Amino acid sequence: MSDPIALSSRIRGYLTELERVVTRTKLLAEKALTSGDDGYWDGVALNLHGFYCGTERIFEDIARTMDGSIPSGSEWHISILVQMSSAIVDRRPPVISSTLHQKLDEYRGFRHVVRNVYAFNFRPSRLNELVTELSNCFSLLKQELYSFADFLENLG
Repeated sequence: MSDPIALSSRIRGYLTELERVVTRTKLLAEKALTSGDDGYWDGVALNLHGFYCGTERIFEDIARTMDGSIPSGSEWHISILVQMSSAIVDRRPPVISSTLHQKLDEYRGFRHVVRNVYAFNFRPSRLNELVTELSNCFSLLKQELYSFADFLENLG
């Protein structure tokens, strides 16, 4: 296990970046809804993708730093959520709750859609559902990651 204080600092920095992504996502969704311009939904999709990828980057950093291993293989995106919602004996408590795991799994699944579907096939209604839930999901993510960062600072 490397420096827990440095990891805590990185987590706090990542959350600041994710906050910008969440704000931009909501702004673009509002523009899509008020203007009727479907092109804004492409930006919404890209930012929802960015939100999950940024979250996953935090989890990879925690897994590398605290757990000593990052999942691999074709199912690693699923495995990292399981790893983060599990305690690692003598190393760390669960990073996220099962509730947050379930919420994030929706965005993980959407990340796959963004990478494998043409933008003109996005369903605005589905995008709007994800945007609607984004504030709650991000709020819970911040709360749980700040608690984990506090845990790390107490280790240091």
